[in-house]
Amino acid sequence: MKVLVTGGAGYIGSITVEQLIKGGEEVVVFDNLYQGHRDAVHPDAAFVQGDLKDRAAIDAALAAHKPDAIMHFASYTLVGESMQHPFMYLGDNITNGLNLLQSAHEHGVKKFILSSTANLFDKPERMPIDENERIVPGSPYGESKNILERMLYWLDVTQGMRYACLRYFNACGASEERGEDHTPETHIIPLILQVALGQRADFAIFGDDYPTPDGTCVRDYVHVVDLAQAHILALRALDDGSRTYNLGSGRGFSVKEVIDMAREVTGRPIPTRVVARRPGDPAVLVASSDKIRRELGWAPKYPDLRTIMEMAWNWHLSNPTGYAK
Repeated sequence: MKVLVTGGAGYIGSITVEQLIKGGEEVVVFDNLYQGHRDAVHPDAAFVQGDLKDRAAIDAALAAHKPDAIMHFASYTLVGESMQHPFMYLGDNITNGLNLLQSAHEHGVKKFILSSTANLFDKPERMPIDENERIVPGSPYGESKNILERMLYWLDVTQGMRYACLRYFNACGASEERGEDHTPETHIIPLILQVALGQRADFAIFGDDYPTPDGTCVRDYVHVVDLAQAHILALRALDDGSRTYNLGSGRGFSVKEVIDMAREVTGRPIPTRVVARRPGDPAVLVASSDKIRRELGWAPKYPDLRTIMEMAWNWHLSNPTGYAK
């Protein structure tokens, strides 16, 4: 199968490309390199530098490469930024996704995997969060993914485009060759490891007075390679119909537990400071992945926090400046 991966030079996208190629698939990466890195793209993947704002560029890529399926990772993804710049998310994320979907339809692409988000669940009624939880997006970013999910639903109904929406919780970890390198960095594990590397003075804990055992927020962490494998399983299941899955480990760890694990793995002190809560941060977010385990046999290979931290640390030690030369 030939798969076009938008955002395939980014963190999750590049590791999914790596796993697709290991599984024998042919891959085309479409990326504007806004947050992605050319060096993150697997050497066996075809690379097209293009922007989803440019419908002609999408059409040209699909006409030239004729993919059987699309995996769509390319997106603005920062919750806080979306609150400050809502049109960037409610505008660009949606318009770019629509460009891609229209082009896919016109070029006969009938399989589509959407990288969605746990930010659909701002006020969950049950924990862990399953696919039947009511959708209350927590930001313009979450709303943009919700709208794309609804687009896919109607394209299935009216055009027969089969899709899978995969809603991640906290993606983390690294493969041997690829890891997490964002500018600016906002994710907890690379930020903590930057302190361990001496690149930051300390790590800021956003509130320690939540109703959790140690007062810090609890989140579900899932290894990026396991996420990539979930995408591949979902893609191969589309002949049996469209589907939606929540993806997480099913277990939560507090911010302090993550910091303590990083101290153990790195052997470094990692100073911290407590600052004010961030608006809108729920105390606990944990996913139920029972559905994808039951239906597709997804079984995370790296479910424990220590392994996640060790693999991330190994990558950051080998690449202390990320993909920068």
